[in-house]
Amino acid sequence: MLDFIATLFSTDVALDLGTANTLVYVRGKGIVANEPSVVALKKEGRNGKKVLAVGLEAKEMLGRTPGNIIAIRPLREGVIADFEAAEEMIRYFLIKAHKRNTFVRPRVVISIPSGITQVEKRAVKESAEAAGAREVYLVEQPLAAAIGAGLPITEPVGNMVVEIGGGTTEVAVISLSGIVVKNSVRVGGDKMDEAIVQYMRKKYNLFIGERTAEEIKIKLGNACPEYDPEETIEVKGRDLISGIPRVCEINSYEVREAINEPLNQIIQALKETLEKTPPQLASDLVDRGIIISGGGSLLRNMDLLIRKSVALPVTRVDEPLFTVVKGVGWLLDDVRLLREVASD
Repeated sequence: MLDFIATLFSTDVALDLGTANTLVYVRGKGIVANEPSVVALKKEGRNGKKVLAVGLEAKEMLGRTPGNIIAIRPLREGVIADFEAAEEMIRYFLIKAHKRNTFVRPRVVISIPSGITQVEKRAVKESAEAAGAREVYLVEQPLAAAIGAGLPITEPVGNMVVEIGGGTTEVAVISLSGIVVKNSVRVGGDKMDEAIVQYMRKKYNLFIGERTAEEIKIKLGNACPEYDPEETIEVKGRDLISGIPRVCEINSYEVREAINEPLNQIIQALKETLEKTPPQLASDLVDRGIIISGGGSLLRNMDLLIRKSVALPVTRVDEPLFTVVKGVGWLLDDVRLLREVASD
C-alpha cells in the first residue's frame, strides 16, 4: 500500500517555464528535460493547426519554415503569448517527464515571474490544468531561485536574488519565506539578442536572425570588455541594400555597445530595489551580498558589472540555468513550505 502511494506521488512534476528554455524536474529523479520553449505548428484547413514538433526539434525550424509551418515561442517576456501552443508544450513536457502517458494526473509546481498579473497567472494555471495537471502551484521565480541556491529563506535575514532569464529579470529581497521587496522588468537575454539584431542593421546594413544574434552574444558578449582582450568573429547575414548574403566582422566592444541599454535597465532595476529595501535587511546585504542566477548571469563579467554598480559582494551560483527548476523541484518534497511560498 505504501509503495502504491509513493508511486502516485512520484508523478509530481516541477516546471521552470522559461521564455527561452523549459526545464522539467520529476520528484525522485531530478532534472529530466531541458529544451527550448518552442513549438512548431502546421496549418491545416482554414483555422486548424497540428503540432509538428516541440523543444529542440522545433527550435531547429525557427526562421527556416515554409508557408504552411510556423515555429513560435508560446511565451514572450515571461508570460504566455499563445495559449494553445503553451498548452501543447506543457503537455509534451509532462508526457516526456514520465516517458509515457500516465493514468495519474500529476501535481505540478511552476515558476512564474514576480511581476505578472492575475490574468497572466490564470493563463499559466489553466494551460497546465488543460495539459493534464491534477493540482497546480505557482511559485515566483526569485523565491524558487533562492531555494535552488540554498539560501536560508525561512530565517529572519535578508537574502537578495537577481534572476536574469530570457524574457525577464527578477530582483528580490527575501526574508522569513516571503518577498519583502521586488522588481520585475521584462528585460533579459531576448532583449539583448534583439539589440544585437538592431545594431547590425544600423551599423552594417546587415540583417541577421535571432539565432545568429544569440550566437554572437554567447561568443562575444561581455558586460565589461575592458577587462579582457578584444575578440572578433565573422557574422553572416543578408545585405539590406543589395539583398545578397555577405559576411562582416564584429568585436566584443561593439557587442557591449549593442547590449548597453538592456544591461542598464537590469542595473537600474537592481538599484531601485535596493533603495526600497528596509535598513535592517539592507545591512544584511552588506555582509551576505547578492546572488545572481539565470542564463543572463552567464554573460561574461556580469557579476563584475553588478559589483561595480552597487558596491556589494556578488556571487553567481554554480549552475545558474538550473537554479529555479531545482528550487521548484525541491518544494515537491516540502509541502508545508510549498503552500507557504505558493503565489495566490
